[in-house]
Amino acid sequence: MRARGLEGDYLCPQSPASPRAAAEGALAAAQLEPTERLALIGSSLGGYYATWLAERLGCRAVLLNPAIRPYEDLKAHLGRQPVFYSDASIEMKPEYLDELLALEVPRIAHPELFFLVAATGDQVIDWRTMVERYADCRQRVIEGSDHELSDFAHYAAEVLAFCGVR
Repeated sequence: MRARGLEGDYLCPQSPASPRAAAEGALAAAQLEPTERLALIGSSLGGYYATWLAERLGCRAVLLNPAIRPYEDLKAHLGRQPVFYSDASIEMKPEYLDELLALEVPRIAHPELFFLVAATGDQVIDWRTMVERYADCRQRVIEGSDHELSDFAHYAAEVLAFCGVR
């Protein structure tokens, strides 16, 4: 966004550990923008949150290797967990699993608002579950890559175009 002179149009807030608090904070921040201008990009758990938020607001969302059932997947990660690329840690509490379940979108009502980017080499989430979950949405399935989409630069222009950035 900086290279395009659009750094003022980019916001990446640090979310709290509580899914309920993260969703409420994201909803409050998102409501400050006109829906037609707003586009979300969420990776992993952020993709799960972006799905919930986009369905509530009717805005576009790009989902990068999104979590599908984090309320099940994170059961094995309760307790103190490191925050990647940081010296910080968070406490993953059992009640957060219920909070995640409460944010589940049972059915995508507006598939035209979603763009899934899924890597077959994702070592955390099976790409086939992502493709199935977002079956009616625009999709880019990447052969190989990884959960972090370390080759994201190859797809950034397509993602930004979907978001309305020229």
